[in-house]
Amino acid sequence: MDNKRIKRALISVYHKDGIGEIARKLNESGVEILSTGGTYDFLQKLSIPVIPVEDITSYPSILGGRVKTLHPKIFGGILGRRDVDSDLKSFSEYGIPEIDLVIVDLYPFEGTVASGASHEDIIEKIDIGGISLIRAAAKNYKDVVIIPCKEQYAKLSAILDERGAETSLEERLFFAAEAFNVSSHYDTAIFSYFNREQGMEVFKQSILNSRSLRYGENPHQSARFYGNDSKLPEQLHGKEISYNNLLDIEAAIELISDFTETTVAILKHNNACGCASRSNLADAWSAALACDPVSAYGGIIITNRPIDVATAKEMNTLFCEVIIAPEYEEGSLEILKEKKNRIILINKDDNRSHRKFRSLLGGVLVQDRDMAVETKESLSAVTNNAPAESQIDDLLFANKLVKHSKSNAIVLAKDKTLLASGIGQTSRVDALRQAIEKAHSFGFSTDGGVMASDAFFPFADCVEIADKAGIKSVIHPGGSIRDNDSIVYCNEHGLSMVTTGTRHFKH
Repeated sequence: MDNKRIKRALISVYHKDGIGEIARKLNESGVEILSTGGTYDFLQKLSIPVIPVEDITSYPSILGGRVKTLHPKIFGGILGRRDVDSDLKSFSEYGIPEIDLVIVDLYPFEGTVASGASHEDIIEKIDIGGISLIRAAAKNYKDVVIIPCKEQYAKLSAILDERGAETSLEERLFFAAEAFNVSSHYDTAIFSYFNREQGMEVFKQSILNSRSLRYGENPHQSARFYGNDSKLPEQLHGKEISYNNLLDIEAAIELISDFTETTVAILKHNNACGCASRSNLADAWSAALACDPVSAYGGIIITNRPIDVATAKEMNTLFCEVIIAPEYEEGSLEILKEKKNRIILINKDDNRSHRKFRSLLGGVLVQDRDMAVETKESLSAVTNNAPAESQIDDLLFANKLVKHSKSNAIVLAKDKTLLASGIGQTSRVDALRQAIEKAHSFGFSTDGGVMASDAFFPFADCVEIADKAGIKSVIHPGGSIRDNDSIVYCNEHGLSMVTTGTRHFKH
């Protein structure tokens, strides 16, 4: 028979919230309760009949509480198979009580690490008995119910309300799966802590929280987000965030994080179609929008300054999917909320992981996040003409944008404004031609502008094309065996060029 009656339960939990109600229901159903340490004291104070584990094992809690339940009479009572004669004989021969329900809530290891506690305190929060009880009960799910964490109290409580102390095989299997989920996550957290120093080259990630997304990149693709919602930007308004929204939001946050001046960026499909830095937000917004008002439609707006009422009124005239800012001044939020589906977010402190993952070919690629941000001190002038101070500002501005553009990428900029970019091209020449054509199509003059490239120039063709379009200064990583070809061209035609020594491919 699949249904099993719970006659005896073992309860050993760290967090006591909710356990009193469960214990009362078990007691009312005639279930004998065994318990340990603090849980025993807690249940006794509630006047719930409870037997100390020591009465079963004839051993006290020892080693400062490190050993309480690790005893053959406890684990035999959990692991013993009720349909195996030799196991039943061992029950009788050694006086082992059958234990039909185990309720555990583990020491808060992750919380202790996150609190900044000492190494000694962290080690003491590695649960040994609890994790062993979980694994033992889950292994013997045919006969034993395992409640591995406080999050499962409600489901057990509902079962007790519905039919008393009786569970089905399906329910026990569900709890067993939950148990191994809890135990594997717990062990991964402990390993990750120890591996900070050891640096073993293995890939282990465990994320308990997830939520379903409407769909993936396209409606026929299902999708989920795995992660802690509390680390996402805080949503103040709008529809449910989609898979594509999340990709754009991350791209926008990555880009704006590199800017310290008042800056507005508008992104579409993870790439900036407008960006400008100014002394005030309203000017930055109008300049960013003018870069490409066509692509801005339905895009993502992000800024690194609080949005004021005047700027909010201007932004509200554009249909956009998402607006992200660190704050919204009084009155501005009400204006932006006029579009009921518009997603409005608060960008929190930078809590981006320093590692990035990508699944492919049945495996996982891991790399450090590209956190490099070039400064004036990073630049090496390689031409006879050195760039002027205003050109250096533009070069650094353009270099930040090209870093966050899909390769092959070229960015043209002037007066700390994106003129146009060529992105995702199979050749750098095509990317440059795309950028020039786009800039001109929106009425921008590229004369006196600067050019940034995410990688070196293998030939002098790009600087020649840029020169003919009026570009006066160039920034790129350098490193080609033919760098000198481009340098010679620049010297002969009066362009300035700087190298950074840092490539910014993005695929």
